[in-house]
Amino acid sequence: MKWIVGLGNPGPQYAKTRHNVGFMALDELAARNGITFNQNKCKSVIGEGVIGGVKTVLIKPMTFMNLSGEAVRAYMEYYKVNLEDMIVVYDDLDTEIGKIRLRYQGSAGGHNGIKSIIQHTGTQSFNRVRMGISRPEPGFAIVDYVLSAFPKKDGDRLKTMILDTCDALEFSLQHTFEQTMAKFNG
Repeated sequence: MKWIVGLGNPGPQYAKTRHNVGFMALDELAARNGITFNQNKCKSVIGEGVIGGVKTVLIKPMTFMNLSGEAVRAYMEYYKVNLEDMIVVYDDLDTEIGKIRLRYQGSAGGHNGIKSIIQHTGTQSFNRVRMGISRPEPGFAIVDYVLSAFPKKDGDRLKTMILDTCDALEFSLQHTFEQTMAKFNG
C-alpha cells in the first residue's frame, strides 16, 4: 500500500491559493482514478482506491499547513504504515511555476508543512514532489504570496504542473522513487 499526502489549508477561502497545490494535485489524481474523499480520520480527509493495481490512500491534512505533521503522525500510528511508502506533495517557492522537482530527503527549506512533518516523524528522509510556485516580487510578503490565488496568466502552467504531478505519482506506484526522479526531474 502507498499513501500520498497533499499539503494545503482547509476551507474554501484557501482552495485556489498557491499553498494549496498539493490539495489540487490530489483532487486531480482522485478524479482520474475514481477515488472519493469520503473519510474523516487522523485529522485528515481521506480517499482510498486502487491506482495502477496498487492500493493507494490519498490524504489531505485538515490541520492547517504548519501542523501537517500531526496528521501524518496520526495516520502512521493508527494504521502502522511505513514512512517509505509515503509521498508528500506540496508547493515550493524555489521551483519555477509549472515545474515539479522530486526528492527523497532534505531540509524543510522554510516550508512550514514539511518542517512539521520532519518534526513529527523525526526524519528528513521521505519522498516528496515539490510543485513550483516561484518566488514573489521583492517586497511582497511570502505569507501573503502563498495565501493568494494564482493569476490567470499562470493558468496553463498550473494545469500542466498538476497533470505532470499526477503522472509522476502514478508512475511512482509502479517504479522505485529513484526511477521516478530520473524520469520526471528531467
